[in-house]
Amino acid sequence: MPELPEVETIVRDIRPALVGRQFGPVSLSHDDILRGVSRRRLIRDVSGATVHSVFRRAKHAVLDLGELRLVVQPGMTGSLIVYDRPLSLDEARYAVLRAPLDDGRELVYRDVRRIGKLRLLNAGGWRRYTEAIGPEPLAADFTAARLGTALGRSRAAVKKVLMDQRHLAGVGNIYANEALFAAGIDPSKPASRLTPDDHQRLHTEIQRILEAAIVSSGTTVRDYRTGTGQPGSFQLELLVYGREGEPCRQCGTRLTGTHEIDARISVFCHRCQS
Repeated sequence: MPELPEVETIVRDIRPALVGRQFGPVSLSHDDILRGVSRRRLIRDVSGATVHSVFRRAKHAVLDLGELRLVVQPGMTGSLIVYDRPLSLDEARYAVLRAPLDDGRELVYRDVRRIGKLRLLNAGGWRRYTEAIGPEPLAADFTAARLGTALGRSRAAVKKVLMDQRHLAGVGNIYANEALFAAGIDPSKPASRLTPDDHQRLHTEIQRILEAAIVSSGTTVRDYRTGTGQPGSFQLELLVYGREGEPCRQCGTRLTGTHEIDARISVFCHRCQS
């Protein structure tokens, strides 16, 4: 699933084309990706709306339409692209949401497996939705102490807590693996047992890795594409994710892969992470 860097990349790519533009008649091919809104209401309320801003919250791209916000969670196979040309047959095949713009271009949400989600929220709905999500790890007020407070509340494995969106926004499996390796912390270690020094190292590495991934336009393992339809390149810099059984690039020990921590693949080095 696209994590913070991937969604941030998409948002930065599509924002210049959308802000200030008005949607024409919107079409929706399937409604199984809708959450809390009917097909009829989404088409009615988004058609003719003007985009005031485009931003990211956690793993969601958010289009501010004034009184409403269209929230897009791309899922594993979703992409959000502004086209300035007609779609090819393959592009149109999986186009779930198509929203023409008043300048002739078209915003398209394409999702091969339709794992993503679309929500249309009013002010109250958005407030409840965003308040249920943890702090943004790249925000100025996100400190090592704040991370420590979140981790200290749970005896669950630290990797599981990092991926819990109620504690921290936008970090998923790829970047949890990478940050814990860089900080030298065993992903299975109970979060409440981490020390203030652990908090500081982990905070530093989370921010460093997320920022580096954004510079590289995110990580493309399979389906992710940027807002211009291109793959990311941070997969070339991954030190543990996807490398189970290979030698650790720091000490040469064979990397371990397990699904026992949180049912997702956790890859780590027994020697470098304790």
